[in-house]
Amino acid sequence: MEPFSFATSDAVDFPVSVRILNLEGDEAPIPASTLLERPELQYIGSNQNPHSDLYVTVQVWAGSKPLTVPIQTAYKSFRAERKWYEWLELPIKYSAIPLNTCLAITLWDLSPTGGPGAKGHAIPFGGTTFPLFDRENQLHKGRQKCYIYRHMEADGNSVSKTPATPPKSRAKKGALEDKEAEETERMDKLFKKHEMGELPRADWLDQFVFRKHEKRGLQSARTSMKAKAAQRQQAAQRDATQTDNPSSSPEPSDFWINIELPRFDFPVVFADYEYPPPSLQHPLSASQSNIILKPPPEVQLGPGINRDDDDEDNMGRLIHVYDPEVDARDNPAESKHRRLVRTQHRNGILDKDLKPNAKVRDELNIIMEYSPTHILSPEEKDLVWKFRYHLTRNKKALTKFVKSVNWQDYSESRQAVQVLGKWTDIDVDDALELLGPTFDNAAVRSFAVERLRKADNNELLLYLLQLVQALKYEHISTQPGHEVTQDSSLAQFLISRAVNSFTLGNYLWWYLMVQCDDKSDDQGEENRAIYGKIAYDFMAELVKQPDGVETRQTLLRQAEWIAILSRISGEIKESNESIAKRTERVKHFLADPKNELVTIDPPLPLPLDPSIEIIGVVPEDTIVFKSSLHPIKVAFKTTSGRKYPILFKTGDDLRQDQLVIQIITLMDNLLQKENLDLKLSPYKILATSTSAGLSQFVPSMTFQGISSKFRSNPALSYLKQNSPDSNGPYGLRKETLDIFIKSCAGYCVITYILGVGDRHLDNLLLAPDGHFFHADFGYILGRDPKPFAPAMKLSKEMVDCMGGPNSDYYKQFKQYCFLAYSALRKNSNLILNLFSLMVDANIPDIKLEPDKAVLKVKDRFHLELTEEEAIRHLERIIDDNLNALVPVVIDKLHELVQAFRA
Repeated sequence: MEPFSFATSDAVDFPVSVRILNLEGDEAPIPASTLLERPELQYIGSNQNPHSDLYVTVQVWAGSKPLTVPIQTAYKSFRAERKWYEWLELPIKYSAIPLNTCLAITLWDLSPTGGPGAKGHAIPFGGTTFPLFDRENQLHKGRQKCYIYRHMEADGNSVSKTPATPPKSRAKKGALEDKEAEETERMDKLFKKHEMGELPRADWLDQFVFRKHEKRGLQSARTSMKAKAAQRQQAAQRDATQTDNPSSSPEPSDFWINIELPRFDFPVVFADYEYPPPSLQHPLSASQSNIILKPPPEVQLGPGINRDDDDEDNMGRLIHVYDPEVDARDNPAESKHRRLVRTQHRNGILDKDLKPNAKVRDELNIIMEYSPTHILSPEEKDLVWKFRYHLTRNKKALTKFVKSVNWQDYSESRQAVQVLGKWTDIDVDDALELLGPTFDNAAVRSFAVERLRKADNNELLLYLLQLVQALKYEHISTQPGHEVTQDSSLAQFLISRAVNSFTLGNYLWWYLMVQCDDKSDDQGEENRAIYGKIAYDFMAELVKQPDGVETRQTLLRQAEWIAILSRISGEIKESNESIAKRTERVKHFLADPKNELVTIDPPLPLPLDPSIEIIGVVPEDTIVFKSSLHPIKVAFKTTSGRKYPILFKTGDDLRQDQLVIQIITLMDNLLQKENLDLKLSPYKILATSTSAGLSQFVPSMTFQGISSKFRSNPALSYLKQNSPDSNGPYGLRKETLDIFIKSCAGYCVITYILGVGDRHLDNLLLAPDGHFFHADFGYILGRDPKPFAPAMKLSKEMVDCMGGPNSDYYKQFKQYCFLAYSALRKNSNLILNLFSLMVDANIPDIKLEPDKAVLKVKDRFHLELTEEEAIRHLERIIDDNLNALVPVVIDKLHELVQAFRA
């Protein structure tokens, strides 16, 4: 047997359609005597002509309510038979209709005098209600025959008074109840199955049956006409006034309308996604889990509530009332109870000496290990509040305590601030969490700033990008004459540190300038005003310092230097010249003394790296790259006598690349604190506006270029050419191979955690000394323009350089990966808090799903696993990527595309 196939209605993304075919049947004409007595009847079209003009309306109903507006057929004039043959498309799709959907089909007659059920000059000729799904929940299809109820509009109700298939007694009324009629009905059902393809076709036999059935139909019609003629003679003898409906005929009508529904290749079965209701049970904390709940009370329902009074054994319909807010909101009784309990110990006299027992202490330890994204339950908040004095010695408990406080309660919040003063010193990651958007209390944010004051400038630089973003969560007034330091402890702290350190001041100034330049709707005018006010106050405070005027002048010179580079970069990007002409044009521009780049006096600290002071440009080292934005490589002479090459790019927002490089720099710092130096040495990036920026140019070669130059084991051949050593492993210096293995491990783990996408051989780079690194971070957090992209980029060229997957150096590479992953998991809270502060920073891949950005990074850490399980998971990712075919295919396709563009 062939497998049975079907489709579900929720997958049918097409509008509901019906084709109105024709109207069958007739009725006896109204006697002339009746027309004389009721002259209004003679104006109805169907009383004047048995083939009068009618139009049809169709409306979708469900649950005794209309789902759409009625759709009607176009005007059509009939001569011998009422035929429309017109498709009507209803404004609703099959995927959106419920199971009890039906079509309310009404035929409308016309009369200038109106009548019962009239809508203007239209009066109902008749109606029928046709369900779209049958008893087996399958969608009806093909031709359908529906009974017409004269002078009634289709009601569309669930229990309809105008069903398309009437009761047998109603359907047979006015028809001959003989074997001929039954045979005709049986043949009609078989013809419908034949039309739907459910019966095998035999052309010669089908034609024979059709002719035979046609003759039988004519004979049945003649018999029916004789019977109806006899009925009319009997009706003529009756009083015409016996009917209650003045517009009805003296005899029963027998009208049927034929419609056609769309045909599908497979049966369409009703299906709809049903969201499971949330649990109505409130979770219990560990301290309450040992409570033995009482069995539910037995309730004796009164008569008529849930059973039929006529039958004691027949249970009637139960009505379940579901309240969706039961689980989404706190139980009012429990909330009141918690307020009473906290009020009882508001002064903390009984709580100061309160100590948890072993079981409660274990539960508190579990709470302390929650990640920053975890939401505390009401019971967990009560537990932390109860033992708040005991927890003041635990630095990890502070953020959990702040989350457990009801800051809307003045008395409780005042006591919480007093407890904060007794808390032990916390770590930087917890201080950063307290500066996030979810913590609004000024005392809490000031407490976090006090912890940051203990950090030195080098540590502060690691978080400065996020601290600038945290300024938008401060309550800063932009009124003239009102200093921001009066409103924000964070702003006061950053300004005070920046005016005393040129490096901090340099980066703070450019971070603020980028925020002021962001004119997108996501940033908002209010935020731009806040950052403008902070920048103004920073400059005002800077000039008060002994060398502040000179520092301010240096920052202005940096801005002029950026403006000069932006002008030539913009002109080169918009010109239609060849790369050679563009390069010559840039060289001529840089060599022109009018642009003040040949000689820079006094030396100018580079905005990208203030520790580097430049004294002039080297025009002959200029390169214009062949890409859509045409970035320019410019080399500058430094005070140390060396050249410092940079890349300047306009037309691209570098803030996402800047964030990734900052996180890589932070992770490198964290790994070195664990005595794990993976030789990462990330290059520097600085966004100078929302559409321009600088990046450090590291002399290196892409893996694509290396593969084009060296056919056999390209990475190893490239390193042997630059760092040969006949006594070293594989013919190159051992230090070079060690740098390569460590940097590969570091970048593989970091790019996996950050979900860096669009990895191909053109953005994997290798320096001559063995340093491996990534470039172009346009896709992060799991986004990738290519399908089936690997979770970690580990190319064949990288493994071959280590000696293959069975070599000792490859095993050493995996060990470095495991050590790096384990060390970064220990600092996951810090990394998650940094990302949470960047949620509103208008970073492209974060603003796509800001509520999921931090969770995506958290998922890569797999904090729910033990350290051993997490390492095994990482090993599976490495092995799967090594043996995968898709990355190889993607690299080949990318190579072909780049060759075609060239």
